[in-house]
Amino acid sequence: MFEFVNDGEFSSIELGYSGSSPQREIRPSPSLPLHLMQQEFQKGEIIPCQVGILWQIRQGVVRTTTWSVEGTKATLGLWGIGDAIGEPLSHVSPYEMECLTHVKVDFLPSGLWYQALDAIFHHVQLTEELLSILHWHPISDRLKLFLIWLAEKFGREIQCGKLIDIKLTHQQIAEIISTTRVTITRSLIEFAKQGWVLYDSGYFILTATFINQFYRSES
Repeated sequence: MFEFVNDGEFSSIELGYSGSSPQREIRPSPSLPLHLMQQEFQKGEIIPCQVGILWQIRQGVVRTTTWSVEGTKATLGLWGIGDAIGEPLSHVSPYEMECLTHVKVDFLPSGLWYQALDAIFHHVQLTEELLSILHWHPISDRLKLFLIWLAEKFGREIQCGKLIDIKLTHQQIAEIISTTRVTITRSLIEFAKQGWVLYDSGYFILTATFINQFYRSES
C-alpha cells in the first residue's frame, strides 16, 4: 500500500506488494527436450516474439517495450524470475522483449500455458501497478513510487537500506515513467541530498530513512 499526497507526505493505496515479491515455482515440461524448453540470452539481446508462445523467466530481468511512429520508446513492464512474457499477453504492436541482464527462459507453447497460470495472472497485476504509478503528479512523487516498486520487486536488504538489484540508466527510468532524462537526473540529485537514495556501482540503494518514511503510513 502506498500513496503520495500533495505535500510530499505518505498515505496509502493498495498496489499489491508488501515486501519482496515471492518467487513462483517454475516447472519445466517433461514433454519437450530440455534443450528446446530452456534458452539463454545475453544482456541487450531481444527475445524472439512468436505467435502463441510464452516465455517464463528462470533468471534475469526483461523489459517489454513498444515505440511510436516517431521512434519514442515506451516501457510496458519490467519482469523477473517466475514472470511470464510474450506476444499472447499483449495486443500492442510493435512489441519487444529486451534483456536487461543475462537471461534464462523456459519456452511455453500454448499447450503448456496451464503450467504458468499464476505467472499469467501476476503479469496483469504488475501491468496495472505500473499503469497506476504513471498517473501520479508531480514527477518527483511518481519517481518515488517507482523506486519503491522496484525495491519491492527487485530489491534485497542491506545494512543501510534496500539495494535495487537491477541496473537502470536515467534514460531507461525516464522511458518507464514517461518523463525526460534531465528530469530524472535532477530529481535523483535532490533525493540524494535528502539522504533518500544512494548510488553504488550502477545500483540504486533506498536508504532506511526513505523506506521508514514511506512505510510510516502502514503502521
